[in-house]
Amino acid sequence: MIRLTRRGTGVLAGTVVLFAFGQWAGYPFFLAIAGAGAGALVAAVVLTGRRPRVAVTREVYPDRVERGRPAMAALRVRNPTGRRQGAFSAGDRIGGGVRAVRIRALAPNAEATHHYELPTARRGRHQVGPLTLDRGDPFGLGHRRLTAGEIATLWVHPRVHVLHPPGGGRPRHHHEGTAVDDRLRGSYDLREVREYVPGDEVRHLHWKATARTGQLMVRDYADPDQPRFTALLDSRLEGALLEEAIDLTASLVTSAAHADRPARLVSSGGLDLDTSGGVQAVRPLLDALCVLEPSAAAGLVPEQLARGGVGGFAVVTAGGTAADRAALAALRDRYAPLVVFVFGPAGSLAGIPGATVLEVSDAADAARRWNAVSR
Repeated sequence: MIRLTRRGTGVLAGTVVLFAFGQWAGYPFFLAIAGAGAGALVAAVVLTGRRPRVAVTREVYPDRVERGRPAMAALRVRNPTGRRQGAFSAGDRIGGGVRAVRIRALAPNAEATHHYELPTARRGRHQVGPLTLDRGDPFGLGHRRLTAGEIATLWVHPRVHVLHPPGGGRPRHHHEGTAVDDRLRGSYDLREVREYVPGDEVRHLHWKATARTGQLMVRDYADPDQPRFTALLDSRLEGALLEEAIDLTASLVTSAAHADRPARLVSSGGLDLDTSGGVQAVRPLLDALCVLEPSAAAGLVPEQLARGGVGGFAVVTAGGTAADRAALAALRDRYAPLVVFVFGPAGSLAGIPGATVLEVSDAADAARRWNAVSR
């Protein structure tokens, strides 16, 4: 849609006034000036009405970046026509802002690439694009905005601090009851025979059960010596405090995954992501934390943790109630070691039996305290 600028609006108003006055007073001079103004407005409409015939593609690299680290965009603009394309200004939408880009004139069938840095100060999954083309006339009377190009996604992950790998807990056996949940996967103890899913070991196929059911069935094993780590994030926090808590949680689960330990990420708001460990597990863990929003959960410990679990356990919070303390104390028989990071005074969470409570000021301080304790 073509819109008049402030200058164009003024010219339009002046044209109407001069035309009316010229008609009423009978002065051809004012009618001529009004005609010139009307001609300029018509020319502005014609010039801005022509859509720039360009093909726009965009590449964001890297598409996933740690908060505060550099990320770039490569904007390729091609003129697919046989006529020269004039220069114009454009804006690339990035999250809630716009990055101004000046597109230079392109010869027939020519292409130009524009590189610019993307903002990465705010955690989240940010939309990059579409490109907004701003076409104006030489007199500045009107402009027209159009969109072109595809939309890319920039994932700004939490900041990750270097940590010693967290402990996975003492060895547990499936015959110890519900304290060992169905997330333990390994190759020692037979737990059940279940239906085959892509990715299962073919050597674990149970042929008798397959013949009986008519579907591929596999033996499901559990490894009692498999180290595990669970991180619980208090997503009831807000603002800068939540960002620090997410940075610390990201550092903990990333360190565990890099140590090839199965890592489970849980939030008080309902997030529950279980990974098998290894470098391939880092991306889904950080992606989940990238889009995590504050929650209005009543308690710190969600029900799925209260029902069962095993292994090393870390809690990231900023204090809690007596009910939160009781819920954490009830976990100490299943999770070991149990570490509670508290941003600020521990308050009601101080002195939980069987737990190490660390009062920290921010994620960097927590990383230093963790590395000192684990060493």
